[in-house]
Amino acid sequence: MFCAFCVRQPPRACTDYWSEWKLCRTIRNLYHHYYTYGETPSCAQWKKDYKNCKEWERNKSTVAKEQLCNSEHERMAKKQKHAPVWKMRKSPPPDWNSPIEEENFK
Repeated sequence: MFCAFCVRQPPRACTDYWSEWKLCRTIRNLYHHYYTYGETPSCAQWKKDYKNCKEWERNKSTVAKEQLCNSEHERMAKKQKHAPVWKMRKSPPPDWNSPIEEENFK
């Protein structure tokens, strides 16, 4: 799979993957994720991405490069599949600059 941002260097610094893995394993994140989704998060992909990034930097491994790029593509696809909560406006509302009535403050 061709990846525009994965041509010569990893999409992120390897330390970013390490930091994400460390953050994923914190008690606060584990508790928050469990409270929100009802299950503990899987941090294995962050560690795998870190190892692939290091392998790519050290040995210029094409297998590690492909795996890292595929992981980034999957992460971006998950991020983009959710519709935004708010609709973006093309222009402000017609009465955007009208004075606010005092009864609205109460």
